[in-house]
Amino acid sequence: MKRSAITSQPARILMALVVGLALGGLSAASGGAWVEDAADVAEPIGGIWLHGLQMTIVPLVVALLVVGIAEGAKAARASRIAGRSFALMVAILWFSAIFAALFVPLLLNLFPVPAASAEALRAALATAKPVETVPTFADFLRSIVPSNPVAAAASDSILPLVVFATIFGFALARIPAEGRERLVAFFRAIAETMIVIVNWVLWLGPIGVFALAFVVGARAGGGALGALLHYIAIVSSVGIVILALAYPVAVIGGRVSLPRFARAVAPAQAVAFSTQSSLATLPQMLRSSEQLGIPVTASGVTLPLAVALFRATGPGMNLAAALYIAQWFGMELSAAQIAMGVVVAAITTFSAISLPGQVSFVLNIAPIALAMGVPIGPLALLIAVETIPDLFRTVGNVTMDVAVAATAAHQSGIGPEDAGEEDRLLSEGEEGTA
Repeated sequence: MKRSAITSQPARILMALVVGLALGGLSAASGGAWVEDAADVAEPIGGIWLHGLQMTIVPLVVALLVVGIAEGAKAARASRIAGRSFALMVAILWFSAIFAALFVPLLLNLFPVPAASAEALRAALATAKPVETVPTFADFLRSIVPSNPVAAAASDSILPLVVFATIFGFALARIPAEGRERLVAFFRAIAETMIVIVNWVLWLGPIGVFALAFVVGARAGGGALGALLHYIAIVSSVGIVILALAYPVAVIGGRVSLPRFARAVAPAQAVAFSTQSSLATLPQMLRSSEQLGIPVTASGVTLPLAVALFRATGPGMNLAAALYIAQWFGMELSAAQIAMGVVVAAITTFSAISLPGQVSFVLNIAPIALAMGVPIGPLALLIAVETIPDLFRTVGNVTMDVAVAATAAHQSGIGPEDAGEEDRLLSEGEEGTA
C-alpha cells in the first residue's frame, strides 16, 4: 500500500521540525528555568542521530564512487555515444560546481543571512564549530594526493580520499573482467549495506530532528524559521539557473529549436516534479527524446547512464548548502577552502544516490562541508526542508539529462535516419496505446 503524504518520511521529518521549533519557542517564552535543562537533554539526542548518519559517509562515498566511476568508464570505453555522453556530463558537473562557487557568494552578499537569525542559530548550535586553522593554497595542493588513504579515511580528510577513490575507480575499469566484476560487486555490497543503515537512521529522523529543532527553538526563538526560508530560496535559485541552462545546451549542442525542446521535455519535467526521482522519470525521458528525433540507439545509452551517474544540479546545490552554512557561522572562506569544495562537489556527484533528497541529503553535502572545514551539524535541520529544493534538483537534472542526450546524439552524428528496429517498435507501441 502506498503511503499517504502525511505519513511519508519527508512529511514526518518536516512535521518534527515544525513541532520542535514551536515547542522550543513556546518553552523559551514561558521563561522557566527548566527550559535550558530540557535543551541540554535534547541536544545530545539530536547529536547521536546526526553521528549515526555521519558514520556511513566515508564507506558509502568511497564505495559508490568506485562503482560509479568504474562502470561509467567501462561504458564510455565500450561505446562512442557513451564516451561522448560521459565527457559532456563530467564537463557540466564541473561547471555546476564552479558556477555555485562564484554565484552563491555573490547572491549571499546581495541577500545575506538575516543577522539576528544567524546569531541566534550560532548560539543554539554551539557545539557545531568550524575549523580554526584555515588551509593555504599550498595546503590545498599538498592535500590532493593522499600519502596514506587509510589515514585520510580515519581523519575524515575527504578530498584526498575522493581523489584516491576516483583513481582507483578508473584503474579498476582497466583490469581483466573477472577481477573487475569481483571488486565492483564487493564495493556495491558495501554501498548497499550502508544504504540499509542510512534508512534505519532516517527512520529515526523525526526523533533526531525534533530534538535539534527543540534546542534551536528554545535558544533561537522565531529567528530559525526566517533562516530556513532564506536557505530554501538561496539553494533553490542555483537549481533554477542550472535548469534554465539546459535549454541553451539543447539548442546549441543538440541543434534543437527552443520551442520544440520545451514542448518535448515538459512531460518529463511533470513526472520529475511529482516523483522527485530521476529513475522514475526515465521512461518519460526516453519518450521526450524520441519526440526530439533522438533514436533509442542513442537515448537508450545516454539516459540510463545519466540516471546512474549524472546529476547536473548536484555539485552546484550541494556546494551552495555548504557555502550557506559557512556564512551562517560567520566563516570567511579562503580560496583554497572554496577550491576544495568545488573539487569534492564535482567528483562526489558520481557517488550520489538516485533516490529522493532526504535519503541522500547529508551524505551528499557532508563530504563537501568536511573538505571545506564547515560544520555539518546544521545539516540535521536543513534536511527537514529539503523537499522544496529537491523539486528543483530533480526537474533540473531531468531537463539537463534530455539536453545531454540531444547533444551527444548530434555530436555523434546520430539522427532520426539512424533509428533502428527498436525505435520502430517503440513508435508502433506508442501509436497503439494512443
